[in-house]
Amino acid sequence: MTDSLGYRMKFAVIAPSTNTSVQPEYDDMRPRGVTNHFERISIPDTKVGSDDTFVEMLENIRAGTMESIDVAMSMEPGCLIMGMSAETFWDGADGAERLQKRCEERTKGVPVIMGSHAVDAAIKAYGGIKKIGIITPYMPVGDDNVRKFFEDQGYEVTAVKGLKSPSPMMIAHESKQTLKRAAIEVSEGADAVIQCGTNLAFAEVAAIAEFWLEKPVIAINTATYWHALRTMGIKDQMDGFGRLLSEF
Repeated sequence: MTDSLGYRMKFAVIAPSTNTSVQPEYDDMRPRGVTNHFERISIPDTKVGSDDTFVEMLENIRAGTMESIDVAMSMEPGCLIMGMSAETFWDGADGAERLQKRCEERTKGVPVIMGSHAVDAAIKAYGGIKKIGIITPYMPVGDDNVRKFFEDQGYEVTAVKGLKSPSPMMIAHESKQTLKRAAIEVSEGADAVIQCGTNLAFAEVAAIAEFWLEKPVIAINTATYWHALRTMGIKDQMDGFGRLLSEF
C-alpha cells in the first residue's frame, strides 16, 4: 500500500538497533515518491572478540528478527528490506533460502529483499564476474559463512578481509581509510570487490574505489537497496553510488 509521501513505494526496513549506517545510506539513495520506514531489532552492543562472541551477537539478532518484522508490517509496506547482513549469508545458499522462506511466511507474501541474494543479483547485473574479493567487519566464523554462500553460488573467492570490529555498534566507526586499504588488499586477482556487513559505511567508498580500481566494487547497502527498487519495478538511476545504480 502507498500513501501521500510514499506514493510510489513504502519500504519497511528492519535493522539491528546498533546499526547507524544502513538508514542514512538507504535514505541517500531514496528516489522521489519512495519512503523508508525503519524498525529496529533491539540488541545490546555486546563486545565481539572471538567466534563465540560473534555467534552470541548473531543469536541476539535472531531472537528479535521475527517480532521486528511483525511490527514493521503494521504500516502495510509494499516490500520488506532486511537491513542486516550476517544472518542472510549463514549456512550458505541453503541457509539463505530457508531464511527467505521464513521471512516471506511472516510477511504473508509481501516481497522480502535480503543482502545475500541482492549482492548475487548485483554481480549478475555487471556480468562476467567469476572471482571475487570480499570485505567484512566479521570474525572468522562470519567470514566462513559469507565465503560458503558465494562459493555455493559458483564464484571463486580469492580473498576475504575480516576487519574483526569489536562490537556491532563499532562496525560503523571503521574509517574510510581502513575500508580503502581493505578494498585494495582484496582486489588483487579478483574480478570484483564485494563488501558485506550493513553497518560498514561503504557505499561512498565503493563508488570511488570502482573508479580507481577499474573493476566493480559492490557495497551491500547499495546492492540491497538497488535490488529492492528494481524488484518493485522502480527503474530510477542515480549518480554517486557506482555503476550499479547509475547503469543497471
